[in-house]
Amino acid sequence: MESTSSQSAISIARISKCHHIYERPEDRLKQIIIPRLQRLCGRTPSTFCRDFWALKDVSLNIRTGETLGVIGRNGAGKSTLLQILCGTLAQTAGSIETQGRVAALLELGSGFNPEFTGRENVYLNAAVLGLTKQQIEGRFDDIAAFAGIGEFIDQPVKTYSSGMFVRLAFAVIAHVDADILIIDEALAVGDAVFTQKCMRFLRRFKERGTLVFVSHDINSVINLCERALWLDQGTVRMLGNAKEVAEAYFQYTMQEVTEAPQPAPCLPSPRVVEAQTPRPQIATPVQPAHEERPTITLFKNLQESTGWNTGGAKITAVRLLKNTGEESTVFQGGDVVRLEIEAAVSQELTSPIVGFFVKDKLGQALFGENTYGYSQAVQSAAPGETLTGSFQFTLPLLPSGTYSMTVAIAEGTPTQNVQHHWLHEGVVFNVVTSRLWLGLVGIPYEKVLLSKSSSANKQAPTALGV
Repeated sequence: MESTSSQSAISIARISKCHHIYERPEDRLKQIIIPRLQRLCGRTPSTFCRDFWALKDVSLNIRTGETLGVIGRNGAGKSTLLQILCGTLAQTAGSIETQGRVAALLELGSGFNPEFTGRENVYLNAAVLGLTKQQIEGRFDDIAAFAGIGEFIDQPVKTYSSGMFVRLAFAVIAHVDADILIIDEALAVGDAVFTQKCMRFLRRFKERGTLVFVSHDINSVINLCERALWLDQGTVRMLGNAKEVAEAYFQYTMQEVTEAPQPAPCLPSPRVVEAQTPRPQIATPVQPAHEERPTITLFKNLQESTGWNTGGAKITAVRLLKNTGEESTVFQGGDVVRLEIEAAVSQELTSPIVGFFVKDKLGQALFGENTYGYSQAVQSAAPGETLTGSFQFTLPLLPSGTYSMTVAIAEGTPTQNVQHHWLHEGVVFNVVTSRLWLGLVGIPYEKVLLSKSSSANKQAPTALGV
């Protein structure tokens, strides 16, 4: 177990949870009555159920102000752990301590009475979370505005869609002054606009409170969380830096889906790992004062990048070429470039695919492509042959920061494949720009015009900046 501190928001010591599984309904009644009678008679009690351990010996310390992501496959014990944290489920063994008010958004529908209206459920839920009636009345308009369900607030919640349900539930927990927020995959059913609103709230909440966040969206975990906990069959598989844990879990799930022929050598064993992978040191180039287009400086990172290799093929080179065909390490946003990814084939491949995508420092995929479906695609490759994926495109206008390029070679189709070699950070590059580009990725514009006219005197458009 991690060492606890006086600043711990949640301390979990050797938590376990056992569920009794009954084959037939009558076995439940037998288990209640017969073993007691057998003990009274001095006989060894019979068992009419089997045990299922949803959690086994989980220990964890979450510091005040920390954001922890919890990941794992369905049935790994994530929801069970969160229910124990909230106090809605009692553990079989172990102890738990929390500091401060806890608010939770668990599985869809938890805590709401379907016969009550949305308004009545707001009062009920907020009261359970510790607000007085006067406090609820003072915040009700803000809760209703955040939920954005209009006149449905006065309709029974059994008439709500799943998205409306989540909107109201999240609006309540966002306005109860919680010290600890626990979110369990509920945001997955919300629409994109409301999900973004929730994410903005969670980022603000991180500045003052403790967040425990369960999601199957790996990018959201990397984006929101400092640390991540990977649960596997009720046990702690890995605990550490969110990006490192998320990448290890992604590798594991990809191999499970594609049934990779051999396990990756870097797959973590069932233990707690505080991952501290060194990052390459990136020198920041000097940006000319008059330059408006971003300067992009590349650093090849094949030897240090993490990932996995089944042995079927191996990426041996990644090159970014200028439009003239010259290889370089310095480019500008808006340049036409050609990316080449070279791989050595070690076993017969049917329908090989070479691809890439670019991520920002939070692990968000910005853009990418693969060779599948193009008329020039290779149908098969034999051992000893070399495959080269070539992609010609215009570099986008990226904001200043550090980015990485994930490269891979696979076999199959985009939906059914075996990833033979996957490198998370095959190339690392730094972007410097004097302009503030809007959004995650900008695009080069051929022309930007601002024009004006009047009924008396029409003027020709004036070109701006481009």
